[in-house]
Amino acid sequence: MTDPDEIAQLRNVKPGEAFVTVPRELLADFAPRDVNREPVLISYDEFENMFSTFQHTTFRLETRRKYRSDELSETYRRFVAGLDPEWDLDHPWCLERRKQSSLGKRFERVRIMDNPPTLGQRYLLNNSERNGKVGEDIRYLWRADAERLGLPNEDAWLFDSRVIALLHFDADDDLTQIELITDPVRVARACQERDAAWHYAVPHREFRAQVPSDM
Repeated sequence: MTDPDEIAQLRNVKPGEAFVTVPRELLADFAPRDVNREPVLISYDEFENMFSTFQHTTFRLETRRKYRSDELSETYRRFVAGLDPEWDLDHPWCLERRKQSSLGKRFERVRIMDNPPTLGQRYLLNNSERNGKVGEDIRYLWRADAERLGLPNEDAWLFDSRVIALLHFDADDDLTQIELITDPVRVARACQERDAAWHYAVPHREFRAQVPSDM
C-alpha cells in the first residue's frame, strides 16, 4: 500500500510498518484448512470495552434457551413472580448504550426463540422493550426458521463486520470464555449469516404479538 489516503485509514500503525493488500479470493480459496490455531481469549473488561470502541455496527446472534446471569437478577425474579421487572433505564449499562447510539452507532440483535418459548426466552422478549429504549434494534426468529437458514447454534457478537467475539458457556449456562476471531473466512461467513438472519427476523414488538402469553 502506497496511497496516503488508504494508509491514513489504518489504526495502531507502528513506525517502520508497511502493508500489502491481499485479495479476498486468495484468503477464501487458499487459506489453510488443517492448521490447529490456539484460540485467542480476552478478558471480560476487554470485551466490555469493545462496545465503546467499535466504529459503526455491532450485531449479536443470540441462540441460547437461557442464561444463568439472567436467572440471578432481581428483574428475572420479579418477572417469574408475574410482576413488572422494573427495568432501570438509568443503569450504567443503559446510559452507555444511549451514549454510543447517540454517536450514530448501531446495536443490533437477532434472538432465536423456541416454540413454545422457554421461560428465559420470554424474559428476554420482555427485556427487548428496555433495550429498544436505549438504542438497540432487536429482532426475533423462530428456531425452526433459523435451522432452515442454516444459522449456527452459537452466541456471538460481530463488530464492524471484521471481528467476532464468540461467547462460550458451560453446562450451567454461565459465560466462561470470550474468544476473539479475526479469521477472514469465518468473519465473512458470519456476515452472511447476519444478513440472512436480519432479513427474515421480525421486529420484537411485532414478534411479541405472535407469542401467546401464559404468564
